[in-house]
Amino acid sequence: MFFILSKILAYLIMPLVIICCFLVAASLIKKQSLKKILFYVGLSLLLFSSNDFIVNEVMLLWEVPITPFSKMNKNYEWAILLTGVTKYDEGLLKDRVFFSRGADRVTHTVQLYKLRKVKKILVSGGSGNLATRNRKEADEIEDALLLMGVPQEDIVKETNSRNTHESSVAVKNILMGKTTPDSCLLVTSAYHMRRSAACFAKVDWKMDCFSVDFLSHSRKYTPDALLIPRIEAIGNWQVLIKEWIGMISYKLAGYA
Repeated sequence: MFFILSKILAYLIMPLVIICCFLVAASLIKKQSLKKILFYVGLSLLLFSSNDFIVNEVMLLWEVPITPFSKMNKNYEWAILLTGVTKYDEGLLKDRVFFSRGADRVTHTVQLYKLRKVKKILVSGGSGNLATRNRKEADEIEDALLLMGVPQEDIVKETNSRNTHESSVAVKNILMGKTTPDSCLLVTSAYHMRRSAACFAKVDWKMDCFSVDFLSHSRKYTPDALLIPRIEAIGNWQVLIKEWIGMISYKLAGYA
């Protein structure tokens, strides 16, 4: 039930959905004073949420900072690669892997492996979709890792987890008795790292973190960043709000 409710809530808190609700309500309400209030609230939310400078400042505060390879002072036995980066559509060809945003999770993990910063890769994640997925995401990422030259014997996958909490439990069950948390490196998107690290800490498998897939960028004071509305900014707010709601929900459920 928690899994289903979390997915439904993720749609309801989308900034664009909220903005549309205000604007639609403004068009339907007869009372002129209330109509104006709803319209201006919707317009204000649209201008605020589409401002690149504002959302980037918040994203810079939320994302866990990048770790340069040159400043990694130790090597690890395992990279724990969390899924959530491949596309699922029954109409897509099944003879290749289709990536959505976040392919850095895979490519940077391969770079860690090629640089010998990690010895093995554990891919964790089945499907985060409400709809049944015929092929699990960890299987698809395994195919991509093999194409990138990672040997089969250095890949382990876990295909049953549906969210970050379930991944933390599954990963611990796989590795407990074989290695220790300080020999593992957690790899996921920078905006997702705080919730992920909290989940693994909750199950007593606290690891070092390696953030990838950054949505923030260097601070800019140019007119386009300060004044011009951008659809990408609304998308970044959606990611942030989803993570904040997820963190609160996980805290309340005892997952983080």
